[in-house]
Amino acid sequence: MERYLVISTDCHAGLPPGGYREYLDPQYRERFDVEIERQLEMARESRKSMLVEDINREWRRGREQDLTGAWDHDQRIKVLDGDGVAGEVVFCDGITENNSPPFGAGIGLSPVGADRELQWAGARAHNRWLAELCQMAPERRVGVAIVPATWDVDEAIAEVRWARANGLRSVMLPVVWGDHDPYHHPVYDPLWRICQELEVVVNFHSGAAESQHYFGRNWPPAPGGEPPLVGGMGIYVCEAVWVVARPLTFLIWGGVFERFPGLRVAVTEGTTSWVPHYLEHWDERYVDWHVTTKLGDYKSHLSMKPSDYFRRNVRLGTFLARREVVRRHEIGVENMMWGTDYPHPEGTWPQTHEMMTVSFEGVPHEELVAMLGGNAASFYRFDTEKLAPIAARVGPERGAIGD
Repeated sequence: MERYLVISTDCHAGLPPGGYREYLDPQYRERFDVEIERQLEMARESRKSMLVEDINREWRRGREQDLTGAWDHDQRIKVLDGDGVAGEVVFCDGITENNSPPFGAGIGLSPVGADRELQWAGARAHNRWLAELCQMAPERRVGVAIVPATWDVDEAIAEVRWARANGLRSVMLPVVWGDHDPYHHPVYDPLWRICQELEVVVNFHSGAAESQHYFGRNWPPAPGGEPPLVGGMGIYVCEAVWVVARPLTFLIWGGVFERFPGLRVAVTEGTTSWVPHYLEHWDERYVDWHVTTKLGDYKSHLSMKPSDYFRRNVRLGTFLARREVVRRHEIGVENMMWGTDYPHPEGTWPQTHEMMTVSFEGVPHEELVAMLGGNAASFYRFDTEKLAPIAARVGPERGAIGD
């Protein structure tokens, strides 16, 4: 019986509290011992302030063992198999299991308010551990190294080289850069060049934002401090998609994809619904029309329309809702990649099969092959021959989903 190859392009892993200590360079361990308690307290206060403590507790009930797959290889394999997932792209984790990398090097990676030396130390600690985790199932995992690139490009290049040499084929860069150089600045060209040369995928993952704009100047909360501003979360969830997609505007209009046509960039967990209107907006600004005549020549350095660079260089990884699948031809079937977001409660796990059934109703076989795993396999360079026997054992059956 034929089964689909499923590659989740949005999974997360991280060590439980205290676990990163042994992966830190020795000079940072004493500071870690102090900071870990503060990090845990901030996570508790955040959950309390967001009124999600009870929701998380209820969602976790009965799933405690499965959630240890966030760091345990054997349990993770069981969870992936049960979810029908043959391969995965593995990002760092957040506060779900209190397993975020230390010193602000987690999924909310940002230079704003961070300490350069400590953030790099936390990133390297996670990358060392992640390389070990991926080597336990190298055919099934593409690890995403954390690279706080806005601090120093030479340091970022060295980490990209280390990551590739140690089996990690992708990197996550900050989606916000504060007062650092933005991504269309030529200072980053050596970084784009090495990622292109080593075939390392550049990822921008949702999570980071200038949170004080949403929740107040005293965010993150301190025990007994002021509560977050009313409406902050609603504003954040509406704007988060623009925050994570914003680097694309800089890369495209800055000519980065023109200079580095082989550079591959993924935007992860940022939905896909925005794509048709955003591409239309970009292209409108590219064509000659009356209101742009007074702006001078701002596009002759581009040989293609912005949407053409998007189609060629960019892919989107997310748990594809039905409304997105319905618009797949406007978004671009070739640009869409499935993701479960394990082990996060906002993802599809542990109801992945049921959600696939709803999302992909009526979708032709060839398009299912592409969105469930084919696009990801090509973009992230998975070895599909090695994944084939795994997919044949655990993948969803043809006919159970789609047309």
